[in-house]
Amino acid sequence: MADRSFFHALETLELVCRLGSMHKAAARLNVSPPAITRAIRLLEDDVGAALMDRSTKPARPTEAGERLARATRNGLALIEDTIADIRAENSSNDRHVTLACTIGMATYWLMPRLPDFYAKHPSITVNVQAPPLDRPVLSRGIDIALRYGTGDWQEGATIKLFDERICPVGRPDVIERAMKEGGLSEAWLIDVRSTAQHWLGWSDYLRASGETFKPEGEVFDNYIQAVQATLDGRGLMLGWKSITSEHVSDGTFASWPGGDKDFGTAYFISSSKTGAMKEAARSFVAWAVDVAREH
Repeated sequence: MADRSFFHALETLELVCRLGSMHKAAARLNVSPPAITRAIRLLEDDVGAALMDRSTKPARPTEAGERLARATRNGLALIEDTIADIRAENSSNDRHVTLACTIGMATYWLMPRLPDFYAKHPSITVNVQAPPLDRPVLSRGIDIALRYGTGDWQEGATIKLFDERICPVGRPDVIERAMKEGGLSEAWLIDVRSTAQHWLGWSDYLRASGETFKPEGEVFDNYIQAVQATLDGRGLMLGWKSITSEHVSDGTFASWPGGDKDFGTAYFISSSKTGAMKEAARSFVAWAVDVAREH
């Protein structure tokens, strides 16, 4: 097996073991399930052992597969840490900021506003990282984290940006049709769930609303896919200020009448100890706080 193919197969096996399914891994990598199967079979030929138990449905990793996936995961973490160290050693301390946030926050809140930061601070470069487990932390090499929750983190200095609120949203025609056909309990619901779930889901929202939860709809593991499905008119999703507010403001989405709820959560910006000492990071924090207050 070629070196490049070998490392690709290792990453594929690690993803299958982490997600618990070849089909989920195929969806994450945007390839067909047979492509996942081929990669793992090539890896099995190379190491000379079965890595997946295909006698079960779905196939499950063997003990050897779990060991190899764990070693791959540890190796990738070491590589990421080493790269972060090298970047920190070779970048100007006051000209680069490394920021961690969720994919949804980066796509729908941060990136549309980042040109304003660059206009005000043209000499600073912001490196945005979205962790695979969707839980931004102030790990080594991270100056700033944009985080959702209740603000009870122990590491770093934390400032609240804005309160998060939740409300079902969808295309106006989908909202109108759902209201006529029985309300939320009868609507097709688009949900976001993951192994590291820390966002409220439809079950939480409907329970708080006194509605009956019917698990009918589509489930995605990130908000980019959920927003696209909602834009396509395939159902209703739970709208968050950080993700769907612009779509509601421009009329692309409508909010469910009277559906806005406050669950006591918010978005915060946290600075690591090293980040707090960097002028560039302090400039970014001050800018983010100003933007959030204006918004």
